[in-house]
Order: sequence, then structure tokens, then C-alpha cells
Amino acid sequence: MREAKAIVHPYFALFLGVLSISTSAIFVKLATAPAPITATYRLLFTVLLMTPFALKTVFTELSTVEKKEWLWAILSGFFLAIHFLLWFESLQFTTATSSTVLVCLQPIFSFIGGYVVFKERIRIAAALGGFLAFTGSVVIGWGDFKIGGIALLGDILAVIAAGMVTGYWMIGQHLRKRLSLTTYTYMVYSIATLILIFYSLLFHHSFYPYPGSDWLCFLLLAIFPTLLGHSILNWTMKWVNASTVSMSILGEPVGTAILAYLILHEKITIMQWIGGIIILYGIYLFMRYRMIEK
Repeated sequence: MREAKAIVHPYFALFLGVLSISTSAIFVKLATAPAPITATYRLLFTVLLMTPFALKTVFTELSTVEKKEWLWAILSGFFLAIHFLLWFESLQFTTATSSTVLVCLQPIFSFIGGYVVFKERIRIAAALGGFLAFTGSVVIGWGDFKIGGIALLGDILAVIAAGMVTGYWMIGQHLRKRLSLTTYTYMVYSIATLILIFYSLLFHHSFYPYPGSDWLCFLLLAIFPTLLGHSILNWTMKWVNASTVSMSILGEPVGTAILAYLILHEKITIMQWIGGIIILYGIYLFMRYRMIEK
């Protein structure tokens, strides 16, 4: 059976997705609520916004989801919840640019996972592109990295968060071959929301009251980096693999650095500009030469 053609070119969709997720760290930084609460409301608002559109298609398709697929979805939701929890927490200790750079180290995990789980092989030129993109990410945050103290804790949390989100993308690559985008994301976002609510209750984080600016940040987090970010990236999973998505996300530090300068007044150094150029060139190499033909 011939596979349906994508409505929008997958690489253009990747660009829009990366542009949208670049706003995530900014909104988290602007919010004053604890990281678990910000993560919880981000996903809760996302699920609420999706529900009216999911009533007809999702609940019909859910009845056909097999037990094994539910288990994979629960694991994916767990990875996503822990990713948000750790990454948002890291933003309390380090800058938006540095935290985003470290979270974007996920291709390291993705390359390993893709080879072990899916037996994906990558061309030498694509591997070079990956190395350049990784190097560019390091260059962007080089002047802002601090060794030791609270900043080091933020760095560690961001790196672990990168590993968690890689697991989320890889499971998505598997499940999206059978499940529709709306059904998959609705399942995973709902599961992750329940996990974060449980975590917040366990550690006695208050769900209210918070200033109006926080509620606006929660809503914007749901709309831009999630519905117009993660969902678009999940949509591309039907046509591109997890390694390609992870490499594309390396463009996120470029957008975040610019927004951090404009909104948070975080300075952008010459090294960060150079790093951004290296990242984009690395992504170009990876996109063009990514997989060895079977």
C-alpha cells in the first residue's frame, strides 16, 4: 500500500516546530510558579485545548489501541513528564540559552538509541553534520557555562532532561506509524499531565493562587511550544525518523538566544552567533546526507 503524501513538506514543518519550541524557555523563565506547577499547567491547558477537537476522532480510535501500545504510550508520557520537570527546574538555576543548549544534546542519545533499537545507520557526512551541530550548541553557551555551584546543578538537570525527551521522541516514532497525530499526542499529553499532578501533590506544590502573568505564561506554553511545537514535530514522525527530529531541534538554541536577548535581556555574544551558524550548517549536512540507503 502506497503511503499518503504529506500535506506540508516535512522539513518545512520541522522549521515551524523548532521556531515554536524556541519560545518555551522564555515563558518558563517569565513564570514565577514552581517548575512542577508550570509543567503541569502547560500540559493540562494543552489537553483542555485539544479536547473539543479530539471528541470525535480520538475517542473512536482509542478503542482500537492495543494493550502493548498503551504501555508504550504510558512510558512515552513518563519520559515527557520527567523531561519537562527536569528542564523547567534547570531554568531556575542557569540561563535560558545554556539550559536550552544542554537539552539539545539529545542527538547523542538519539543516535545511540536509533542504532540499537531501530538499526539505523548514518552516513559519514551526516555524522559530521551532527558533530558540527553539537559543537555549535556548545559554542553558543560556552561563555555562559559555569562550573560548580547552582549553575552546575542546572546543567546536570538539563542533560538528564535531554535523555528523557529522546526516549519520548523514539517511542513516538514507533507509535506514530499506526496512531494518528491527534490520538497519540492526546494520549501522551494526558498521561504526562496525570504524572505531573501526582508529583506536585506528592511534594505539596500549590496549584493556586498565582498572578495573572503566570496564567498567561501557562497558556502560551500550551499554545506555542506544545500545540504548535511538539505536535508539529510529532506529525513529522510519520515521514522522518527520530534522529532527524532531534537534529532539527538543535536550531532551538538559536531562536531561544535571540528571544532571551529581546525579552529577558540576556546578552548574545559573538561566540553565540558563530555557534548558531555552525548549528544551522550542521543541520543542513545531516538533513541532506542523514541515512544510508538500504
